Amino acid sequence: MKTSQLLAACSIALVASYSAQAQTPFEDLDFESATLSPAPVNVPTPTFVPIASALPGWSASIAGVPVTQVQQNSCDGGQATIDIFGPNYPTLGNEYPFGQGTIDGNYTVFLQSGGNPQGGSVGVNTSIWQTGTVPANSQSLEFQAWTYSYLGAFSVSFNGNSLSPVVLSSVANQSGIPVNEYGVNIAQYAGQTGELEFTSIFTDAPSWTELDDITFSPNAVPEPNTFVLTGISGICFAFYRWCHRRKTP
Repeated sequence: MKTSQLLAACSIALVASYSAQAQTPFEDLDFESATLSPAPVNVPTPTFVPIASALPGWSASIAGVPVTQVQQNSCDGGQATIDIFGPNYPTLGNEYPFGQGTIDGNYTVFLQSGGNPQGGSVGVNTSIWQTGTVPANSQSLEFQAWTYSYLGAFSVSFNGNSLSPVVLSSVANQSGIPVNEYGVNIAQYAGQTGELEFTSIFTDAPSWTELDDITFSPNAVPEPNTFVLTGISGICFAFYRWCHRRKTP
């Protein structure tokens, strides 16, 4: 083989190898890869477990500070925490705030913004994130989430770019409690490698969000403005029909 041909073959192999390494799939998007033993529920002394065992592939932070452990089957009424519910997490009816159970399967993540565990009077956010490659055919990112009443401010971002969740439907979790199916437009990032992040946002009170079943989908979702425009169009059309009927003898 000529030297030029050998160099070309080596270059192609290196590019292919780099490309394969750059394509990093996201993992544990349904949170079912945890390797945990059952733990007591809502006890005075919470159970802490390594994040590598609870959320493989994910990183987490409270007030922007990375954490190496998360709580299992417990959370705090006002302090910022990151929790994993399961396995065998019971449903306790609607007892605040532990009554929702897991959304699907054996595990569900619970993000709670609130008071800073390190002290201080300012509420702080909690986040989980991981770096991966968005599948090339992806049009949307879909996930299921439950939020407690108005205490449910959360955000989704990719590579620092805020995404706008749209409620696609309301479904029941495996305990029969309603949760929302959300979708965000991810098409412009298809094939790109970056950081996917979910954040529970402190507003004027702690914010509680259960999260589960994150998937990339080839189906597009409407932007929030689409719903607004559809509503305005419907109102205008109804007004037109009303005016037309008034003019008709």
